[in-house]
Amino acid sequence: MVKAAVVGSTGYSGQELVDVLLKHPEAEITCLTARFDKKTEYGDVYPRFKGRTDLYCDMLEVDEVSSKSDIIFLALPHRVSMDYAPKFLEKGRKVIDLSADYRLPAEVYQKWYQKEHADKDNIAKAVYGLPEINRKQIKDARLVANPGCYPTGIILALLPVIKDVLKKGSRVVIDSKSGTTGAGRKADLALSFSEVDENFKCYKANEHQHMPEIENTLSGYAGGQVEVSFVPHLLPVKRGILSTIYIEHEGLPPEKDIRKMYSEYFQDEPFVRIKAPGEMPELSDVAHTNYCDIGIKVVKGMLIIVSAIDNLLKGASGQAVQNMNIMSGLDEKAGLI
Repeated sequence: MVKAAVVGSTGYSGQELVDVLLKHPEAEITCLTARFDKKTEYGDVYPRFKGRTDLYCDMLEVDEVSSKSDIIFLALPHRVSMDYAPKFLEKGRKVIDLSADYRLPAEVYQKWYQKEHADKDNIAKAVYGLPEINRKQIKDARLVANPGCYPTGIILALLPVIKDVLKKGSRVVIDSKSGTTGAGRKADLALSFSEVDENFKCYKANEHQHMPEIENTLSGYAGGQVEVSFVPHLLPVKRGILSTIYIEHEGLPPEKDIRKMYSEYFQDEPFVRIKAPGEMPELSDVAHTNYCDIGIKVVKGMLIIVSAIDNLLKGASGQAVQNMNIMSGLDEKAGLI
């Protein structure tokens, strides 16, 4: 059994990690931490876990968590994980970080997250945890940077065609829409029910902190500088991300050949599903799953690619467990199907 600790277990991603790990046939949760004044039963924090676990949440003690665990999930806010990851690595533990702290080069991170990185030495050692491109590296990694939610759906949607798109110099325009849990569990007027319900808005147009992650990952994969226009929106729903990507089709293969490219690229990927011709993915297709569904259409001179994921699973905790499985030599699908 893999012994796993969830550091930051009371956020949305932390809850999902606990939920998935409790159902995992080859994993055991050994520690849950949270910033509480006193040790608290997890089922008292979230009654839906009553009867499923008798674990307690406690303040983080690195030595204690390390002594009980093989793998540490850091479900902490951005700018916080970098203070703890090196401590667990020094103890010889494997770390999967769900924040952005190890996804970008230090100078890029500082620009977009407005803080100098405190653990620059480990950035170069971190493996970007998108199994569909880095499975071999993840297998031997000690530190995995779990991808962001927006980047996961967008990068997967572009992988089969991005080299051709880069070669012909096409502009990539991305219109993404996310549920409110993507912003984390925090008090924020803009995320309150009365502000979100029956409302729909754009935010951080071409200024979102996930832009450099998308561009950096796609550029490394394609072998050249990829630039995108990225406009996120906030949906009045709790979970899910749907991204629609627009690319001028001129100079690209016909739709049937593009479909073949996608089918062949993802044929051995357990969590990517390609929709049939004439069908497009919906949030309800992927909610509460670790799947990424992708639809493709060429119309009026545009290649349109649509992807849908659950932001809390394939976009966060599900993918983190997928990475744990790979790092531990387990069936990649364990606990997720």
